[in-house]
Amino acid sequence: MASYLFAELEGIAPSLSTEGWHKPGSLTKASGAWIHAAGTAAFTAGSYPILSHEQWVWFAVEAGEVVLHWEGTELPLKANDTCFLPAGEKAARLEVADQAHCVWVSLEGPLAPMVVRKMGALLHMPLRQGALPSQMYLAKQIVQVMVRHSGTADATYQLQHLMYGMLASHWGQPVAMDAMLSHEIAKVVDTLRANQYRDNFSLAEMAAISRMPMETFRKRFVSEVGMPPLSYVLHCKMERAKELLREEGHTVRQAGIEVGMQDPYHFSKQFKNIVGISPSAFMKQAAKPDATIRGSRSGKK
Repeated sequence: MASYLFAELEGIAPSLSTEGWHKPGSLTKASGAWIHAAGTAAFTAGSYPILSHEQWVWFAVEAGEVVLHWEGTELPLKANDTCFLPAGEKAARLEVADQAHCVWVSLEGPLAPMVVRKMGALLHMPLRQGALPSQMYLAKQIVQVMVRHSGTADATYQLQHLMYGMLASHWGQPVAMDAMLSHEIAKVVDTLRANQYRDNFSLAEMAAISRMPMETFRKRFVSEVGMPPLSYVLHCKMERAKELLREEGHTVRQAGIEVGMQDPYHFSKQFKNIVGISPSAFMKQAAKPDATIRGSRSGKK
């Protein structure tokens, strides 16, 4: 079977490379956004052309390092980095120096661009983001379901559930690595969301909210969420900052203050470290006309 995303997928570690595509049911289509295809591949060293595609693709590096070449620009991606590949015909390829394992999920439907934006991405260019462990877990679940039911509508509702789980996880909602967060950890996550990440909760303060000893809380949080509490908070702060800069017209200084960073220099440094570009560069890119934006059309597999 030809690959949805890579021209030479069949030639690379076939035992570790697989993908499937989804035939959505009528209720799923009515929702406005659904998963079109998903796959995973273990890449050896080389250059892999990326095929033109009509859907936006969530692309993540699970292990190793790659360089995404996109319309003349380079975007280095390491383990647990992700980006969205815009829809349309683009000159793009993936360069792998050694070995890498990647996962991708493509989104289709008239509301797919809205989902992409809600996940903090730009619609016209790839932007490096950090993937939460729960998102990586859910993406791999999507691939497994997709492969088992490729070309059918048998798992359409399960795939919708997983897709919205990825979206909920991105926005700091209580999604665990397996099923649901425990009451103690969910209480902390809900408190952070209600606060909109304005305050800088310390580890001790979060532990107090959970009513657990600090070290017990830290270990439980890592076990259930997949990353340390303070790293999780910083991730959520930067996603909130992107929303403030793009959707609500805040200045860099205002956005920093809203997420608890009074020093614009410190905020800009943290933003660039996580997002890959400065807040001002992000604002300029977000303000560009989205000439390529359109509702995804059904494409042939």
